[in-house]
Amino acid sequence: MQHLQWFPGHMTKAMRMMEENLKAVDGVLIVLDARAPKASLNNKLNKLFENKKVLYVLNKSDLADQIKLKKVIEEFRAEGKAVLAITAMDKRAVDTLYEKLFSLLKDKLERNKLKGVFKPIRIMVAGIPNTGKSTIINALCGGKKAVTGDKAGVTKGKQWVRLRELELLDTPGTMPPAFENQTLAKHLAYIGSMNDANIDFVDLAFEFLKEIKETYPQLITAKYGIEDCSVGPLELFNAICVRRGFLMKGGEYDYDRCAVAVIDDFRKGRLGKIVLD
Repeated sequence: MQHLQWFPGHMTKAMRMMEENLKAVDGVLIVLDARAPKASLNNKLNKLFENKKVLYVLNKSDLADQIKLKKVIEEFRAEGKAVLAITAMDKRAVDTLYEKLFSLLKDKLERNKLKGVFKPIRIMVAGIPNTGKSTIINALCGGKKAVTGDKAGVTKGKQWVRLRELELLDTPGTMPPAFENQTLAKHLAYIGSMNDANIDFVDLAFEFLKEIKETYPQLITAKYGIEDCSVGPLELFNAICVRRGFLMKGGEYDYDRCAVAVIDDFRKGRLGKIVLD
């Protein structure tokens, strides 16, 4: 598997922009992917926001293994982190998020009222690419205010969005400048937080199957009808090619098509509910 790394120039500018705007905000909402919560924690951001009130939002929780997700939430709370698992498309969950933000910054609101100051609470929304930051902002607003997309790196500059008593600063997705842990880097590639154009999908799917056959063999059996997942990852890859009809002339395995299909099955939740780390 290739060494995974993705930190284009606009991310350096984004980090600088976040640092410059930090004094202008009252708190920070860090959006993580519930399927890869540890991988989507950018320690550079944690350090940057260490003196601010922070709410960690585990988005796409409908695609996550609920038992493992519950343990992740318990770990966050044990570390003193404010955390909430949501699905950005669920209106009730978004309403809960709105209430949680106000609860987190209640002291600030009360101090402002005592001073006779009635201004909106300002929240910076941050996280790695493709975790759903802009989708959450749009859900909170009840309309399309922030630019969204299903590819990493859609938001390139800052966007202030006003809603009721909040002002949200949408920021570009930012990755760690370096990945010391390549397992976590692979998890980010699986969920689509890296630029797919820079990744060998056959290698990626091979690594994904190698991992999932150990942690979620029952999902592979249920999705692809392969009873014995104890075989090696290449044999498993071959079996999926056969099951899905990804064969070329002469019966050769079409690994390219199969790789895209396997990763897409995971990303769209068709493989089942998974937490990678």
